[in-house]
Formats: sequence, structure tokens, C-alpha cells
Amino acid sequence: MANLPSERIDPSPPFTYSGMDVFGPFFTRQGRKSYKRYGLIFTCFCCRAIHIEMLDDMSTDAFINGLRCFIAVRGAVNQIRCDQGTNFIGAKNELTKAMEEIDTNRLVTFVAEKQFDFVFNAPHASHTGGVWERQIRTVRSVLRSTLSQSSGRLDDSSLRTFFYEAMAIVNSRPLTVDNLSDPCSPEPLTPNHLLTLKTTQALPPPGKFVREDLYGRKRWRHVQYLAEQFWGRWHKEYVSNIATRQCWLSPRRNMQAGDIVLVKAADLPRNEWRLAEVIETVVDKDGLVRRVKIRFGDRNLGKDGKRLNKPSLVERPVQKLVLLLEAH
Repeated sequence: MANLPSERIDPSPPFTYSGMDVFGPFFTRQGRKSYKRYGLIFTCFCCRAIHIEMLDDMSTDAFINGLRCFIAVRGAVNQIRCDQGTNFIGAKNELTKAMEEIDTNRLVTFVAEKQFDFVFNAPHASHTGGVWERQIRTVRSVLRSTLSQSSGRLDDSSLRTFFYEAMAIVNSRPLTVDNLSDPCSPEPLTPNHLLTLKTTQALPPPGKFVREDLYGRKRWRHVQYLAEQFWGRWHKEYVSNIATRQCWLSPRRNMQAGDIVLVKAADLPRNEWRLAEVIETVVDKDGLVRRVKIRFGDRNLGKDGKRLNKPSLVERPVQKLVLLLEAH
């Protein structure tokens, strides 16, 4: 197997090297007319962040406007990779037919003038873009299933707002815990840390959003309900992907004191990931650990570096925990 390309391993500013894909269509309504809209999604090769823009149609001009918005927000890029229009993974026949109408020569001319490379993969070789295709596939599928609940009820501004809410949710996921130096106050690195240079996450608006908001007149509540649905489904799929599969017939390592775990909880607000340290384990008669006592991480520290609040110690079943970092 060949070595990874330099843009994957060399440190670089966010979105300097990116992969691009298109998904859709989604139906919006303006007055009595219905329009098709598409999503243009970018993923960074270095920090694994994503960026989503809305396209009015599948024309070359719409692509260039989407690229211009992406560059204006995220800054200059050196290289963008994508598949040929005829082999988009999971694209429907209509999307494939629309991509054939794009003038790739005009697109390459535009990006050449902006001093960055636009690289198309060879036809029928989508595996060469696996680094961004795998990242995009889960987000794209969850977006489609969520927006299917309100097909034809969103306008353009609501759809664009929902894309940005989904982007913020995905960019708040933890990347790694290997760099944790203090297991008592764990905080993983997220793409939002690298993009915003802020340690605090943006919380959702207050209030409870229910399904009836889909049919209400307040569009912002409509969007927030869809964002809650996206968070719930994407959060479950992401946690299940990073969790180690346990088989009943093969023995696995029991959780031990000092392990760093991710707590699965249904009542957490969007963009919040609860990390904890295993303090004590409860061993059953068969020698297996099914319950543990954990201590939640707390980032509220005083000027002297000491905790402001007394750490909470709770008991949780191991089925509600995802092991991130084993104790040494």
C-alpha cells in the first residue's frame, strides 16, 4: 500500500485541501411555486471539518457561486478534489443527468484564475476519494431523511439555515482523545476548535421543539425542529460507528478505573458531548463489569486551576458508555 498523500498528513490551515460532493435535490416553496435546490458539501482533509452551501440549480454558474461563497467564508484553498459528475456515490438518476450538463472547462478556467487546483477523479474510481466520500455519505443520508419530513414546506432561507445548523453539529464532534494530559478534566479536540478558535460551543435556542412546529407559521421553529431531528439521528449513527462492537461469545476487556468514556444520553442539548472518567467498577459474580461509577469532566476552573464545583459521581451501565481512552 502506498503512503498517504502529503495533504493528508502535513499540517495546514482548515480547508486548504478539500474534497467536494453534491447531494439533493430538495424541494423549496416560494409562494405557490416549488423549486429544486441542491447541497454543495466540502470536507477538509486535515481537520475533518465540513462546510455546506446551497445551490439554486446544477448549472456551472451556480457551482461557481457556491465555490465563491465557500472561499469567502473559509479563506483561500490550494486544491479541491471531487468525482466526475457521472459517478457521484449515491446520486440519483436525475442528479447524474444534471451533472452531465455542467461545463467542466468553464469550471476549471475559473479556479485556475483563482490560483488553486481543481482535480477530478478518474471515471468509475470513486474509491480514490474515500477520505471525503465516507465523511460525506453519513451526513448526506441523514440530511435527506430529515428533510423528507418537510418536503416542499421550506423556503430558501430556511433550507440554508438548516444546512448551517447541520454543519455546526457535525463540526462539534470529538476528533481524538489521545492528547488529553489531565484525565480529570477531559475535553476532546473538535473541528470547531480549529475553525473558531473558541472553547465554548454554541447552544441551541431555548424551548422545546415538537413535530407540530413543521406545520406552524414560525419558520425558525420549523428549522430548529429539523435540526433537533438531525442531531438525534446523526449522533446515534456517529456513536455507533466509533463504539467497539461487543460479541457475546468472545470475551472482551472489562472497563477499569481510569478509563476515559463518552456518555450516551438522550437529554443532552445539541453540540454537547459528555466525557467522564471511570472511578470505580462493580464486578459481578461471573467476573464481568456491567456497572461503573464515573466522574464527569468539568471545564469550569478557577484562576488557580482548581475546580469551582464539586465533581459529581454517578453510576452508569457500560451499555451507555463508549470507551475512548484506556487506562495505562
